[in-house]
Amino acid sequence: MGIVELLLIAVGLSIDAFAVSICKGLGMKKVNLKVAVVLALFFGGFQGLMPLLGYFLGGLAASLIEAYAGIVTLVILGVIGGNMVREGAVALRHPDEVEEHDACVRGKRLTLAQLLFQSVATAIDAFAVGVSLRAHAVNLAFAAGTIAVTTALCCLVALAIGRRLGHLLGDRAEVAGGLVLIAIGVKALLG
Repeated sequence: MGIVELLLIAVGLSIDAFAVSICKGLGMKKVNLKVAVVLALFFGGFQGLMPLLGYFLGGLAASLIEAYAGIVTLVILGVIGGNMVREGAVALRHPDEVEEHDACVRGKRLTLAQLLFQSVATAIDAFAVGVSLRAHAVNLAFAAGTIAVTTALCCLVALAIGRRLGHLLGDRAEVAGGLVLIAIGVKALLG
């Protein structure tokens, strides 16, 4: 497997994390360096870790994970996306009421638990790639590192894009972001 193929795989795997990162950026009034780095480390880290797990666990859990990956992704992203839609709808209907506790609502949007769940949900397909890497002559550490770094960089770009779009769309951005997360979950379920 050549570097071009590996980069294409890395970009393909990062698409879901890219979309989720845009959604994260949509709901933020301000993105600081710490938030951006933590987000990139979570998504990139899990995208790099899952191929390693897939490679080493191989056939043991691959069929089980592949069978339920869509359902798990839909549930996780559906719940988080549904919450974003609900909070965004409240903000659109009653902007003066949300304004008072806006900092609390926005602060809850980027919790470590949510990052963990979203990182796993968007990286499940990378497990299957790890299983397939067993059939190729590839430097596993280099492949996993390339996937991790590519995803992290894509997430940083996506966060900036989402932040900019969020600024332009206002409270509608949260509803849009939630709908995108739900759509990603449905796409994962449908295959």
